[in-house]
Order: sequence, then structure tokens, then C-alpha cells
Amino acid sequence: EHLRICPQEYTCCTTEMEDKLSQQSKLEFENLVEETSHFVRTTFVSRHKKFDEFFRELLENAEKSLNDMFVRTYGMLYMQNSEVFQDLFTELKRYYTGGNVNLEEMLNDFWARLLERMFQLINPQYHFSEDYLECVSKYTDQLKPFGDVPRKLKIQVTRAFIAARTFVQGLTVGREVANRVSKVSPTPGCIRALMKMLYCPYCRGLPTVRPCNNYCLNVMKGCLANQADLDTEWNLFIDAMLLVAERLEGPFNIESVMDPIDVKISEAIMNMQENSMQVSAKVFQGCGQPKPAPALRSARSAPENFNTRFRPYNPEERPTTAAGTSLDRLVTDIKEKLKLSKKVWSALPYTICKDESVTAGTSNEEECWNGHSKARYLPEIMNDGLTNQINNPEVDVDITRPDTFIRQQIMALRVMTNKLKNAYNGNDVNFQDTSDESSGSGSGSGCMDDVCPTEFEFVTTEAPAVDPDRREVDSSAAQRGHSLLSWSLTCIVLALQRLCR
Repeated sequence: EHLRICPQEYTCCTTEMEDKLSQQSKLEFENLVEETSHFVRTTFVSRHKKFDEFFRELLENAEKSLNDMFVRTYGMLYMQNSEVFQDLFTELKRYYTGGNVNLEEMLNDFWARLLERMFQLINPQYHFSEDYLECVSKYTDQLKPFGDVPRKLKIQVTRAFIAARTFVQGLTVGREVANRVSKVSPTPGCIRALMKMLYCPYCRGLPTVRPCNNYCLNVMKGCLANQADLDTEWNLFIDAMLLVAERLEGPFNIESVMDPIDVKISEAIMNMQENSMQVSAKVFQGCGQPKPAPALRSARSAPENFNTRFRPYNPEERPTTAAGTSLDRLVTDIKEKLKLSKKVWSALPYTICKDESVTAGTSNEEECWNGHSKARYLPEIMNDGLTNQINNPEVDVDITRPDTFIRQQIMALRVMTNKLKNAYNGNDVNFQDTSDESSGSGSGSGCMDDVCPTEFEFVTTEAPAVDPDRREVDSSAAQRGHSLLSWSLTCIVLALQRLCR
């Protein structure tokens, strides 16, 4: 009669032994859950480390490759202006690590700064004020001095970086949720049920008789009811991770964007060189005729090696990173692991009760412990989740009080799933696009009906307005009537200067 958990019949146990065995049951249960969820936890921990290493080193390699190539090709010209390129990579790294960076604005700023620097290099005979250079940068979109490279690169970089950063953030969230959920805190009702299942056979003098499989399932479903409720949101999260993984393999592959970025920027510089006459003439027309530079500077021209072209990029020459593999192989591996982690939380009771060290198994339903004696377990098996435990015969579960900790994890998964869906469509939820283009919100390219074409057509903007004080020519009606003549004369002068140089 002194027993409070086990059947009050002939027994080997005292009240103190029941208390100690209850604590032992609690520890064993916590260890079982941790061991059973080991696969999903190690998957997210190890793959997060590999992907993070890969992306970080990819950025380091790309920056080093560009620096080495540009030093070799442009020499002092590049070294004097290298901070423009260093800032580009600094901002890309800052974005990847979670910084508040708008990719589109940052890339637009990079090309505007590069245009300012190059405009001075191809026109050394003039002196340009800060205001004048600011006017020059406003012509980047209209004149397209770098050809189509900035537009294409902006689409590729924004898509790839949004997908890469969001995917790694997803791995982080998955890791944190799995680690937190696998550390269970059983309720008093759960501990009583565990003690009754695991150690009451000992108290009855039946130490070799293991619990019936269905009995174990009802105990575990009652103890892990809240964890099972995580499953729906977890599965949606895994599906979203798999979608972004497909993007990483295909159109949003950051490796195929970053490896040849030095060649692409060089191509843009060459485009600027080839179009320098037209660009200069248009800028002089829009921003006014600049003042001549001092004699010493105007006599200096860009070195011959400024026109050197890089060799074509060969995709087979992609470097191997510290992660020890290419992005394609990393993605293939993680996709397999992610698929295996679906339904992991609702499957916990089945995985634990399948363990031969825990139950008698499904083949021995007559010679097992049913909570009272060595016999078949008759009650039906409960369905998964908290609300289905209202009639659980083994565990006293309060279905009106969901676990707030588990609900916090559900919310974290929901937020991350939304981010992943946006990344799949090329959008970054951290930024809202204020332009009138049809690319949608976010700093990515945007996709209609989940279809992302390889190219996008952007509307060419009108020529930016220039403040009157930036013009060094009169903007009266009579002066505008001679604009065509002025433009022609400018072209002739520039052509003569180039021939002289």
C-alpha cells in the first residue's frame, strides 16, 4: 500500500526506491530523446559548418583572384584605385554575415564609383570637381558605359547572395531548433508514466520482462506530445530548404557567379575603354565642359596595358575550397540529409520504442509488461500531437496548456520558412524595392509565378537632371540651339587629342 506509482501488490520496492527509480527513468528518457535526435542535430551542425566555410573562402578566393589579376594587368592604375574593389568585397562579406546591406544599392554605388575613377583616367587633360564627378555618376544607367555587365552581374549577385545567406541562416535555425527541442523537460505526469513502464517490472520481480511496444508508444506520445506538434512547421521548413538548395545548384549558384567575377569586371572596364569617346562627349554635354588640368597632368595618358584583355574564363578551373568540395557536391549531400530529417519529431516515439533495449518489440505482444502485469497491452494507440492525448491512458496530459518553449521554436521555423520562400524567388525580405520596375519587392531580381528566367529586361531610365550650378555653360534657349554643334566639336577635339596621345 505504500507504493504510489507501481501496482500496490507484492513488491520488492520501497517508497524511496520508487523516488530514485523515477529520477532514473527521467534521466534515461532524456538520454533516449537526445540519442534518437542525434542524426538531425549533427546534420545541421556539420553542414552549417561546411557551407559557411565554403561561402567565406569562396569570397576570399574571389577577392584574391581579382586583386592578383588586376595588379598584373593594370599595375599602378589599379593599386591607386584598389579601395573601390576592396569596398565591394567588404560589403559582400558584410551582407553574407548578416549585415544590413542592400545589395542592389551597394552594386549601383560600386559601378558609379568605378565610372568616376575611370572617367578621370580616360580624360587626364581635365580637372574634375567633386560636384562634377557626382554628375558623372548619375549617367551610369543612361549611358551604360560598362555595357550590359552591371545589369547582368547585379541580377546574378543578388540572387546568389540572397540564396546563399538565407540557406546558411536556415541551417543555423535548424541547428538551434533541433538542439533545443532534443533537450526535453518531462512533466511530473510523464515521469510517473516512465517509471511505471521502465521500472515497475523490477518492483514486481520481473526484471527480464520488457514493456509492450504499444504501451511504450502511448507513454512516449504522451511525453512527447508538444514535440510532435513541431512536425508540421518543421516539414514546411525542410521543404523550403530543399527548394533553395535547388536554386543553389542552378540559376542562383554563388560559385559560378563569384569565381569569374574578376573577368566580368574586367570586361566592363574594357567596354568603358572602347566607349570612352561617346561616354565623354555625352557627359560633357550633360554636365558641362570641365576645366583643363595643369599642363603636367594633361600630358599624362593612360598606360598601354590599360587596354589588356584577360584570358577567357574556364569553368573547369574552379578552385577547391577549405570545405574540400564544390558547391554542387555540398548541395547534393545536404539534400539527401534534409529529406531524411522530415517527420523526425512525430517519429520520435516510434524510433525510441523500436529500440530492443527499451521494449519487447512487436513480435512479442503476449510476454511483455503492460503496466500492470506480464500480458498483452489492450488500449488503442493514440494519434500524434497534444490535442490527441486527451484520452491517453498512460500519461496525464493537459491539452489546454501547450508548451510555450515549443511554440517559440514553431514561430522561429515559420519566420525562417518565409525567408526561404522569398530567397527562392530571388527576393530579400530585409529590403523593400522602391523602384517602379516590375521585379517585385526586395533587393533580388524577383520572379513571377515561381519562374525565374535567366535574363531580365530592365527599363532604361531617363537622363538624370543636372543642377544648374553644375553646368559651366549657359542653359538658355539660344545656347541649347547650338548643342548639336557643340557636341560635334567636342567629338573632333577628343579624337584629335587621342591621336596626339
